[in-house]
Amino acid sequence: MVEPSAVANDVSLWEWSGSAFDEGEEAANWFSDFLGKPSRLVRFNEASECRHVKSNYARSYTVKFNDMYPFLLLSQGSLDALNNRLPEPVPVNRFRPNILVEGCEPFSEDLWNEIKISDFTFRGGELCYRCKVPRVNQETAEQGPEPTETLMNFRSDKILRPNDEKHQGKVYMGQFLVCTNYVPETGKTIKVGDPVLVLKAFSSYAECLI
Repeated sequence: MVEPSAVANDVSLWEWSGSAFDEGEEAANWFSDFLGKPSRLVRFNEASECRHVKSNYARSYTVKFNDMYPFLLLSQGSLDALNNRLPEPVPVNRFRPNILVEGCEPFSEDLWNEIKISDFTFRGGELCYRCKVPRVNQETAEQGPEPTETLMNFRSDKILRPNDEKHQGKVYMGQFLVCTNYVPETGKTIKVGDPVLVLKAFSSYAECLI
């Protein structure tokens, strides 16, 4: 990494915009050559910037260059249930969770409002609506209609929340989380095999956040 004096301005991600540390020409040239378009690699500027999670779901929590939240939870049971409906199964990396749990009923994680893993407590933010990325085969870079087409049949906002007045045609897979514990800059660890304890759960999709 380069010295933090190299600053890139006008960096944006979703609704946030600000400055970041530019990682230099070597990294920029590598990504530009690989992607076939001018690119820069930047690092979040913690000294002067702050990016908040959506305030209507997880007030006062922050992220860096994560997509929207620091954690995305998905269960193996949910992936298996989806794959049983698909013409061809998809791997879990299509959905990019950083916490994958086993041993629960398919999609039961949707209703988890608060869970504990090891010494850490996590609170549900909102269900993760899926963009076009899960439709891209990461081995071939080819894009198809699945799994979005199948998800639309049983995981859309219209299906999950039929009484809502406004439906946006979104599909959902996984739930965003925030950690309610203080975590120092040095970090803490949760590991494969840690038990997951459900502390609070919603009774229906009418209560959860989508």
